[in-house]
Amino acid sequence: MKASSLMHKYLPILEWLPNYKKTNLSGDLSAGITVGIMLIPQGMAYAMLAGLEPIHGLYAVTIPLILYAIFGTSRQLAVGPVAMVSLLTAAGIGALNPSSPEQYLLFALTLAFLVGLIQFGMGVLRFGFVVNFLSHPVINGFTSAAAIIIGLSQIKHLFKIDLPRSEHIQDMLVGIFHTIGDTHWITFGIGVLGIVIIKFGKKIHKSLPTPLIAVVVGILLVWGFDLTNSGVLVLGEVPSGLPTLSSPSFDMDTWSTLLPIAITISLVGFAESFAVAKTIQGKHKNYKLDANQELIGLGMANFGAAFFKGYPVTGGFSRTAVNDQSGAKTALASIFSVILIVLTLLFFTQLFYYLPNSILAAVVLVAVSGLIDFKTPKQLWKKDRTDFLLLMATFLITLTLGIEIGIISGMLLSLIAMIYRASNPHIARLGRVPGSQVFRNVNRFSNLEDRKDLLVIRIDGPIYFANVAFVKKQLEQWVEDKRSELKTIVLNFESITSLDSSGAHELEDWIKDWRAAGFNTCITSAKGPVRDVLYRWNIHKLIGEDNIFIDDSSAIDFYDNNNKERIEKLASYAHQRKES
Repeated sequence: MKASSLMHKYLPILEWLPNYKKTNLSGDLSAGITVGIMLIPQGMAYAMLAGLEPIHGLYAVTIPLILYAIFGTSRQLAVGPVAMVSLLTAAGIGALNPSSPEQYLLFALTLAFLVGLIQFGMGVLRFGFVVNFLSHPVINGFTSAAAIIIGLSQIKHLFKIDLPRSEHIQDMLVGIFHTIGDTHWITFGIGVLGIVIIKFGKKIHKSLPTPLIAVVVGILLVWGFDLTNSGVLVLGEVPSGLPTLSSPSFDMDTWSTLLPIAITISLVGFAESFAVAKTIQGKHKNYKLDANQELIGLGMANFGAAFFKGYPVTGGFSRTAVNDQSGAKTALASIFSVILIVLTLLFFTQLFYYLPNSILAAVVLVAVSGLIDFKTPKQLWKKDRTDFLLLMATFLITLTLGIEIGIISGMLLSLIAMIYRASNPHIARLGRVPGSQVFRNVNRFSNLEDRKDLLVIRIDGPIYFANVAFVKKQLEQWVEDKRSELKTIVLNFESITSLDSSGAHELEDWIKDWRAAGFNTCITSAKGPVRDVLYRWNIHKLIGEDNIFIDDSSAIDFYDNNNKERIEKLASYAHQRKES
């Protein structure tokens, strides 16, 4: 591959920036400002959710966004702090029991570095396929449960009550039950007002920056009525200026403790990011997404967070949707968002002094409320009970045992479900459609020709070590049902995608046993890779080249025309086996 091609592959910005069209500028500028306005309250709110000072949420949307714009392949994805990753960050760092805010920040930087290292490494090694093990029901159940936990974690800011730091719903509900009587009603009222503004302000006009409006209203109420003296907690002094260089910890004990949560954030963050990026890319078609390069882009963004006082970031659903709807055509929109954040950091941080914590809680609550999905479980209950159980198991485990155990359990359950389905493939007994050369499943179609002397079988899936016992049991049952009159067994291989050594060995035994019992046996419609295995294991010699056919009809017609000679040969073969 030429050097220029490699540069374009690993630096996607070189693909779109030199060919930038002036007609895209207005859309990118509009989207960049809109998303930047969203990022200001969201970044601060999510940083609080992660257990950090709000300013670190703004730091996390400066250098990381620029790095993703350079290395990422999506042109609309809005990267930054998101609710779920923020909660995972708090859960992971909480396990280390940091002794001070400075140590907490060091662990957050280290976590961002580890996430960047894992994602970058997966991208370089082309491990983008790993996210496929997070099936849709698992992601759905995990996301819904995480949204509930995130929502409950904000109750302490909304009601101004003391709650234990926990990610287990039972602990959180007990804490709420014991402290709900201490609710600070002014704080609660401001928070509810914020929720109403954010939730219903869009009905006035969909382009209204409702989170920012809620922030302005909250600040004006606290400042105008001097509500800090009434007990309303506010953000307080927010440092101004750009983020300075920072460094994560390279202590191996810290790394080993944070590694499980870093892996979880890497996978969940990439799954969330790639899902929304793929959805948006489907509307544009003028560029291609590369899963492995997306991992590199997200990894670089997290490196940026680690070295510039941020914390783990990924692509967000709501901001990406707004970015697209606001007219973003290229990643330049993200750079415009960064410019707005930088201006805020330089000149406007003092305006947030009187921002109530309950308003930031309202921002988070409204954002995560949309992540709780009631529709998908209802659909799965009606259409796929296995996937419904997978979803509910992940949902309940995440709620009761925690975020990290929930996602790991979901992945394991996905693997178990996949292995179960693969080890129990669909097997069909076929019959001929009258007057044709077409064969169909006798259990799905009526009036098929289902001869007593003939057994035509189609196995839909690979034959390998995990399913040979299941396949053998079904074949034996059908052979036994027709044994008294059965003359010919046709194995239709058109749906068999692969055959491993265990499958080849078992197939060899089936052929020998059926031949010994006096049954003609042949194979039809085998694909090239499967024929290669048959030749490699000399099964083609065992069954005979003249017993391998292009389709079922050819096999049956051949046996019907040569039936007498075949029966004599098989009788001789059976006698020889018996004598030996």
